Parts: sequence; C-alpha cells; structure tokens
Amino acid sequence: MSTIYALTGSEIFDGEIWHRDSALVVEGGVIKSITARSDLSNDIRHVELNGGKLVPGFIDVQVNGGGGVLLNDGPNVDAIRTICDAHFAFGTTALLPTLITDTPEITAAAIAAGKAAAQEKVAGFIGLHLEGPHLSLTHKGTHDPKLIRPMGDADLLAIIEAVQHLPVLLTTVAPETVPADKIRAMVDAGVIVSLGHSGASYEIAMAAKDAGATMATHLFNAMSQLGHRSPGVVGAVLESGDLSAGLIADGFHVDKASMRIALRAKKGPAKIFLVTDAMSTIGTDITSFTLNGRTITRAGGRLTLDDGTLAGADLDMISAVRFVHRELGLPLDEALRMASLYPAESIRIDHHYGRLAPGYSANIVHLDDELEVDHVWIGGDSHYVR
Repeated sequence: MSTIYALTGSEIFDGEIWHRDSALVVEGGVIKSITARSDLSNDIRHVELNGGKLVPGFIDVQVNGGGGVLLNDGPNVDAIRTICDAHFAFGTTALLPTLITDTPEITAAAIAAGKAAAQEKVAGFIGLHLEGPHLSLTHKGTHDPKLIRPMGDADLLAIIEAVQHLPVLLTTVAPETVPADKIRAMVDAGVIVSLGHSGASYEIAMAAKDAGATMATHLFNAMSQLGHRSPGVVGAVLESGDLSAGLIADGFHVDKASMRIALRAKKGPAKIFLVTDAMSTIGTDITSFTLNGRTITRAGGRLTLDDGTLAGADLDMISAVRFVHRELGLPLDEALRMASLYPAESIRIDHHYGRLAPGYSANIVHLDDELEVDHVWIGGDSHYVR
C-alpha cells in the first residue's frame, strides 16, 4: 500500500495561486490534492510545518556542478548524484547536469553517465545539458577555444542516439556554426536545442528558431546583443514568442536594469526563466577549482578566470528567486514560477513538474518566512532538512 500523508500549517503555492488553511495531500510520491484542512480525514498522517510556504520544487536546466564536483572532471553516476544532492539544500529538486565544452571522449562519458543515472533513477536527475562544443569562438566565454569545433555527422548521430535513452537532452549550439538542417534533425529526434555562445545575426537566430530551436542559453551572456540596426540573438529571443531563455540572476552576469527591460519586453508564450549556471562551489567553502586545466577563482560571489572572464556562477536557485523578488521587485509568485513552472515548460516536462497539482510529482519545497529552504521532498520522499 502506498504511503499517504498531508502537509499542513503552511501557505501553499500551487504554481498559479496561493491556498491558505489548506493541506497538501501526497500519496505514492504524487500530489493527490490540495484540501481544506477542516476536510482532512483523521486517518491521514499529518506533517505539521508551523508556518512558511510550500512551493513547487525548483528546476534548473543549467548546472555544471555542486558539492565540490564538476561534471567535466569525471562524468559518472556518482558525480551526477553528488551534484543533485548538493542542490537539494537550495530547493532544486530536478536538474540537468551540464557538460561544458570538452573532448569527444569526455562528452561520450557524460552521455553514458546520463544514461546510467536515468536507469538508476538518481533523485533529482531529469536529463543532460550539453553546452557545446559546437559554439562560436568569438563568443566562447569560459569555454576552452581549443575544444570548440564544428558539428560533424558523427556528432549529430551521437546526439540523436543519446536522446533515445535520456528523459531530456538539451544542447546549446551557435546557429552560425550548426546549420538549420542539423538543428531540424536534432529536434525531430526529440533533442531540445538552445541557442548560445553565438554571434549570430537576428536573421540566422530566427532561421534556427524556424528549424525548431526553442531556447536561448543564459540570456545576454555570450551572445550578440540588441542593436538598433542589428537585433542579434537577444533581439530574436525577446521578439519571438517561441524562444524561452534562461537568465542568471546573480547581479554580476546581467545588470538589474537589463533584466527588468527584458522581462517587460519578452513576447510570450515562451518565458524567461531562472538558471544558476552553478559550478562545483555550491554547498562548499572551496575558493578555487580548475576547468580544462585553467584555474577559476571564487571571490565576492563571482567565479572568474585569471583574465577576469566570468566562469559560470556561484549561485543557487533560492538565491536567484530572492534576487528577482527583492532586487527586481517581481511578485513572489512570479519569481517562483521562474524557478519551477517556466523551466518545466521550456524542456516540456510541465505535465508532471512545476506545479503542486493532482497527478504531479511530489517535488515540494518548504520555505520559511525569510525565504530560506527549510525542507525538501522529491517524489514524496524527504531529502533535506535544515
């Protein structure tokens, strides 16, 4: 018989509206109902939370590392498990471990690790994000230019084969280096294609969208900007209702004014959502690490190469939620949607994730009144208690 219990004593945000004096009923790892507390059956076990807020678990589609581990350093199931575990404490209950541009051998190992993690049902793992290596050298960011290369037929076939064994496979490509026919082939196979690390024109970006690309990676960063005569990738994202976009909301990667302008300008239904671009530092006190043999230093909330280039982010998801709520002035419910519902929509898992609604996975976060993570449930199982 499946376990049934009711979470009581907190406000409940179901992804759309708030419920008060209600209970969240969970059975067998799935949300059963949101029920008036007065209507609860006495034979259901009550879990009293004494205030705070129950919200949908956060979803992060760009997570390079955590818990002292970087996926690039040794892509295997243990690394994926460590990364997922590190982010539970910050409210992320589902994520895509992300491989930064690397050798063909490391890429193949990451895909194999993703397949194994899916088979083992690693808690929090929902697929892979391959960020590169088919990017633009002029917009490489922290990616090693020696490892960036065009997409060959063998690369395309490997990606198409991999998606058959993964819940989600997202890949970031520069559309000026990956032609529309390859984008279409990936999309037709079920790959989610994101535009990033790209100096493409607006026209090329829109052609990639027409070929099936549906996302942009870390809006504003490492992409052609919005100009008055050349709208670039940024212009394509804001003008197209078909392109969603991740946003690193740490106050370093994008200015607050630019974030506000983009959020007001974005044409829907595709949305801007939060990503962390987190590195191995999350959940640790380490002050430096290496990526592709280059030292990255952690200081003042930033991660940088020796030349000052931002190298991923020292950011967790609840901090990003607080940032857009407190610094940008977004309503809390919208900030929460940017961390849950909108990323779920972007990778097409919003039929089971991103809401607290009947039939949805019981991925639940309890926040205290200061918006700190107090408790996390994944598939109804308790995984983190502060």
